[in-house]
Amino acid sequence: MTRAGTNWSGWCVALLAAAVVGMGHARGETAVAPSQEQELIAVIRSETPESEKALAFKNLAIHGSPACVEAVATYLGNERLASWARITLEAIPGGEASAALRSASETLSGRLLVGAINSLGVRRDAAALPLLEKRLGDPDATIAVAAAAALGKIGTPAAAAALSKALAAGKPDRDAVAESCVVCGEHLLAAGDAPAAVKLFDAVRRADVSEQRQVEATRAVILARGKDGIPLLVELLRSPSQRLFNMGLFTARQLAAGPDRDAALAYEVDLALLKSLSGTGETTLAAQRKPLVIDLLADRNAGGAAKAVQQAILEAAASGEPALRLAAIRAIGRCGDAASADGLLGTAAGADAAVVPAIREAIATMTADGVDERMVAGLTDADASVLPLVIGLVGDRRIGAATAKVLPLVDHSDPAVRSAALAALGSIVELGDIDVLIKKAASPRDDAEAAAAATALKEAAVRMPDRDACAARIAAAIAAAGPRAGVLIETLADVGGSKALAAVATAAKSGDPSLADVSTRVLGKWMTADAAPVLLELATTDAAGPYRGRAMKGYLRIARQFALPESERAEMCQKALAAAKDPADRKAIIEILVRYPHPATLAVAKDAIAMPDISDEAKAAVTAIEAKLPPPAGGK
Repeated sequence: MTRAGTNWSGWCVALLAAAVVGMGHARGETAVAPSQEQELIAVIRSETPESEKALAFKNLAIHGSPACVEAVATYLGNERLASWARITLEAIPGGEASAALRSASETLSGRLLVGAINSLGVRRDAAALPLLEKRLGDPDATIAVAAAAALGKIGTPAAAAALSKALAAGKPDRDAVAESCVVCGEHLLAAGDAPAAVKLFDAVRRADVSEQRQVEATRAVILARGKDGIPLLVELLRSPSQRLFNMGLFTARQLAAGPDRDAALAYEVDLALLKSLSGTGETTLAAQRKPLVIDLLADRNAGGAAKAVQQAILEAAASGEPALRLAAIRAIGRCGDAASADGLLGTAAGADAAVVPAIREAIATMTADGVDERMVAGLTDADASVLPLVIGLVGDRRIGAATAKVLPLVDHSDPAVRSAALAALGSIVELGDIDVLIKKAASPRDDAEAAAAATALKEAAVRMPDRDACAARIAAAIAAAGPRAGVLIETLADVGGSKALAAVATAAKSGDPSLADVSTRVLGKWMTADAAPVLLELATTDAAGPYRGRAMKGYLRIARQFALPESERAEMCQKALAAAKDPADRKAIIEILVRYPHPATLAVAKDAIAMPDISDEAKAAVTAIEAKLPPPAGGK
């Protein structure tokens, strides 16, 4: 078996163990009494089918005690049940299970021996060290590699010494032993023995092993050395090897990172990362790597970086390669303070089209205290070329306190400022000031302002908590809006509610052809069923002028698409049949009746048989509806 096969075997056992424990917990099993444990032991000692024995092993793995070890251990030589037995022994507390595995390892061979050795590693059985050290020289490479892996998991100084000898000797497999050395070193480090861990990691780095093992050991030794590992970290980042560079990024995310980090060490790491960006000659980073290091700095300092770090990132944001600038701008958005927001705004003056949106997004998402106050101040202090950006940020961050300063800017001499002010008001204006947007939407100075005002009014109107009060304000401006009245009517449709509906209905019946056009179109798409009576009235009178047919189709849309009580739907269809003049509309009504089979719609379909132009369709509808309805009580 290859080394890969050994690892696969170990993974299978581990996954199987996890599945067993998961099943036990999922079934809500409770601890078994000694008598129950004896019953399970009796099962595995009996001649019952192996499937039942496997179930007993599963229960013992969760609830067994040292009392079951002897019985379980007898299956360590069973090709089909050995893995179940090992899972049980791995889970049972106390030295008896480890002793049983050690004893079996003296007699087993092949895959069964590999399994037992793996289990000794899982249990981190220090008493197995002599046995495992002996097996490092086994002629079967699979067994030798398994012994090395178990020693790595045991992770004691004695295990480290055995692995160091094997690494130097290059047997059984230097790369496999190197992997175990790294695992062992990590256990030593966790136990507080950093010098021993570093010694083991350095041994791997000096050995003739694969780049992957070198990478793993280098990462480990950097973390173990702390501040003394920083130069090696920078060396990784400057390595021509992409794999080593990637490991440098990964390691830097771990070194002095997290909420409980050593702040002084974290600062030293950050400075080293910044220095790697500014090196010269052979020490400088490749251009494509610099943005990745900037992103790394932002990840390490999310929520607030030191001033020196922020300043260096801001300098990168102000100049340099486009990719680096964009990465630095994004980084400040994640780790900058309010002052750095000002710094970003400073870089926006004269910046190209690709940079300004990135600056806006970065500041818009900043969580540092004081950013909102900086933006409000910027409405007065910002450079004229940056003012539209500042106004946009007021809207992005929804800074309601800035409303009074933004309102006058809708009449600014600069079109870009006017458009930005309208857009921002869409996000922050309250009902008391919405008339400013209504006025601009009804009477814009040009097409650009018309589009900006219409969008802003819609955004503001739909977020008003009192939609009827908002609708009343918009409706009051319709009469004087002239050719722009349609924008106000369309906004009323977005607002919705009874006041908006009444205002649109009034416009539809005003006698003004342009108002009737837009109003009937809006009513035909109304999102609530209360528009039905309005549409029916427009369809049956001359109030809608040439748009009566459109009103009827809007009415039928509600009957066809909305969730309604079937009796109400049937009544709507009955009224529509009486009012419809177009044969196509009448046929559409019959289709609605078939779509919603109900005694009430059946009755309407039967009445429609008397209408000559749809009599055949109505008869077919009656048949279709009756086929879908349950037979009447007492019927066949």
